[in-house]
Amino acid sequence: MDGRAQTGLVCVSSIDDYNNDIIKKHEFTRPEKELDRINHIKTTGAQTGNVFLAYRNQASIDTLIEKWKTNKTPVYDFTADDGIQHTVWAVSDETVIDQITTIIETEVPCTYIADGHHRAASAAKVLVALREENKTKAGDDEKKISPYFLTTLFPANQLQIMDYNRVVKDLNGHTADTFIAALSNQFEVANCDTAFRPTALHHFGMYINKTWYSLIAKPGTYNDADPIGVLDVTILQNNILATLLNIHDQRTDKRIDFVGGIRGLGELEKRVDSGDMAIAFSLYPVTIDQLFNIADAGEVMPPKSTWFEPKLRDGLLTHLIHS
Repeated sequence: MDGRAQTGLVCVSSIDDYNNDIIKKHEFTRPEKELDRINHIKTTGAQTGNVFLAYRNQASIDTLIEKWKTNKTPVYDFTADDGIQHTVWAVSDETVIDQITTIIETEVPCTYIADGHHRAASAAKVLVALREENKTKAGDDEKKISPYFLTTLFPANQLQIMDYNRVVKDLNGHTADTFIAALSNQFEVANCDTAFRPTALHHFGMYINKTWYSLIAKPGTYNDADPIGVLDVTILQNNILATLLNIHDQRTDKRIDFVGGIRGLGELEKRVDSGDMAIAFSLYPVTIDQLFNIADAGEVMPPKSTWFEPKLRDGLLTHLIHS
């Protein structure tokens, strides 16, 4: 995508590892979204939605994968209608498979869900449900149900997290002038001649009344020692959304919406200039290390914190859940 390439290892991962936090999470899931995927898996008897996992990169795995790619012809190689190229090699040599497996068992103590929390949670719940159905129908017949789910493991050093921006419908009774004045207590505020895309942590862009501003969080308004408190989405929530705009739960409040960075800052301007929204905020992307630190601490990110590109294509590879 746009000259960037990332190569992952397509495999099945253990649902027991998911349940035991060897596959680590950083987001809450929503029951209605899980139910949709549970029904899809049970109806088709397959997982067609790949879970995007990350791991702390290992040079030895990279070497094996690159050697295989160099010497083998891909089984698929195409550019999809969204402009993303997908190339798939099948690793068929048992020796190479054993080598990769051994490295993962000894050098990769855990993996992290980058994208696909609902797909992973749904796969785990389908396994439990089908095991119970089997016990009811014909005794304990668990071996016929796969205890794995479809994943692709990507090394962290190849991944890009894009910004995930916010738009808000109203100013909670403020005028633009009183809102900007109130911001000066927590931020250094400056006018910008063009759209402002933050280039450092704790820097924000704001678009209101056809004007861009840069906001820099003042010391004391965040906690760099706290894996959640250091996040810019947390700073925005604590110092603007909750205190000034009366938005306390981004997951449920209908006055806020989310715009993935792939859509550009022009989309923020469009949403505000149309009158659909009153104000927009551009954020610096979460880093992969921040994601790992939060998952390692057993914490959960605020909603809509990470946007990974390029994404895995659903339906390209499939895992049947019945043996």
